[in-house]
Amino acid sequence: MGLVIAVDDPGAEDVRSLLRQHLEFARDVTPPGHVHALEAQRLADPAITLFSARKDGVLVGIGALKHLDESNAEVKSMHTLSTARGEGVGRALIGHLLAVAARRDYRRVNLETGTSDDFAPARSLYESVGFTRRDPFGDYTANPHSICMSIDLAVDGAPALSKQFRRS
Repeated sequence: MGLVIAVDDPGAEDVRSLLRQHLEFARDVTPPGHVHALEAQRLADPAITLFSARKDGVLVGIGALKHLDESNAEVKSMHTLSTARGEGVGRALIGHLLAVAARRDYRRVNLETGTSDDFAPARSLYESVGFTRRDPFGDYTANPHSICMSIDLAVDGAPALSKQFRRS
């Protein structure tokens, strides 16, 4: 059995456990006031869809898509279990989130991530699928601890990759 990505409950015990690990990581490497990761109860917001990645039924990653407005969504709470890193879980999750965003007719998908070396693998993953740096959006501010990124999913002018995500 391979990797299965599906909508999941942020209140599920294993999901809550991985979310706690995600928050602990963010709080350990990011100054107070600059952690934007969401706790389970905030991921239960109807504007947010949480997805889990399970390998042989075992949770190995999570990622969420938040509705911002009719043409914009935001990636939230992307995290891969430390023992599953390097196995393509993050790439599969971000691909799935972009496919869902394309099917929902979002034009742009945005995200915020950290600037420290601890976030370098995440930034590299996002850049490898077509995200580029952008000015802060929403409630994010320009500061030395955050980088905002986006990818344009509009059919005209979109990276060739977005056509692949539309078919997923």
